[in-house]
Amino acid sequence: MANILGILSNLVHQTAFFNLTVGNYIMIVVALVFLYLAIKHGFEPLLLVPIAFGMLLVNIYPDIIAKGYTDAAGIEHAGGLLRYFYQLDEWSILPSLIFMGVGAMTDFGPLIANPISFLLGAAAQVGIYSAYFLAILLGFNGKSAAAISIIGGADGPTSIFLCGKLGQTSLMGPIAVAAYSYMSLVPIIQPPVMKLLTTKEERRIKMEQLRPVSKLEKILFPIVITIVVCLLLPTTAPLVGMLMLGNLFRESGVVKQLTETASNALMYIVVILLGTSVGATTSAEAFLNITTIKIVVLGLVAFIVGTAGGILLGKVMCKLTNGRINPLIGSAGVSAVPMAARVSQKVGSEEDPTNFLLMHAMGPNVAGVIGTAVAAGTFMAIFGV
Repeated sequence: MANILGILSNLVHQTAFFNLTVGNYIMIVVALVFLYLAIKHGFEPLLLVPIAFGMLLVNIYPDIIAKGYTDAAGIEHAGGLLRYFYQLDEWSILPSLIFMGVGAMTDFGPLIANPISFLLGAAAQVGIYSAYFLAILLGFNGKSAAAISIIGGADGPTSIFLCGKLGQTSLMGPIAVAAYSYMSLVPIIQPPVMKLLTTKEERRIKMEQLRPVSKLEKILFPIVITIVVCLLLPTTAPLVGMLMLGNLFRESGVVKQLTETASNALMYIVVILLGTSVGATTSAEAFLNITTIKIVVLGLVAFIVGTAGGILLGKVMCKLTNGRINPLIGSAGVSAVPMAARVSQKVGSEEDPTNFLLMHAMGPNVAGVIGTAVAAGTFMAIFGV
């Protein structure tokens, strides 16, 4: 009888209830809220579902991301399942593969047809640099501030990539979750800023149809961008190179199988690995602290400033072109492809249902992806990485 009671007692104490802290329960609730937003309201479910589930798992069973170790007897013990997924984040493999998938899925035609979009994409990066200096003022060191500031580009893969390259893996969880959360919340965060900084008349501006882009231009574009950007900032090669390789797959027309693999099967496999591993870094001990709060606030400020920067330059261009550019497309200069472009379309169509801004907004949106990668490369060059 005593043995049976001992076995039952051991089983009971093996349940998670005896090991969870108040912080774990708080993070479980946060994970459930993320799942609700993703499933019920469709906020970037491809990102939020795996991230939220990884968050749920690690706060119930922390060892799922534990490191492997060798005991005193020399016996090796394997780490948790998600530790090996996370290792691919630290090595910058998964973010680079994500960029290849984005390139294979994205039409760069609107950017080629309207090169001025590069300026709008660049203007939206002001959020990154403003957040960098603000982070310094809040007590972060240079590398930490740089890793945090990239959240302003609303680009999760680049945030993870730069964290790994700058050796800021201790901040990777909060930074990645903040970046992906703001990417998911683009339809909520951006419209108030867009409406505050533009007039009804500006939001109603209809832009001329973009010129047709030839196949040759689309093939040459990723090759030329790779050469120019990577010669100037070689450290951007993993991101810009993979982005342009994916796009070359798409536009060359001779590797259909590679295009389909990069934009579908491989892309979704990588999203699962990256999302769950990032979510698994958000244990209560690592996430519930003042540093995380600072990171979340800095990321929000950076994102809002970046959105505002693109819109304000859009207003300047609107004046210079006598009203031929709708300032709303400037908000798409952040790197959340294609969500930010869709938000520009949505806000514009609210004023005039016949106004179609989506393709015009895709130009700054693609430029924003390149611009955020360039910003990351600039920080790596500054710190000699």
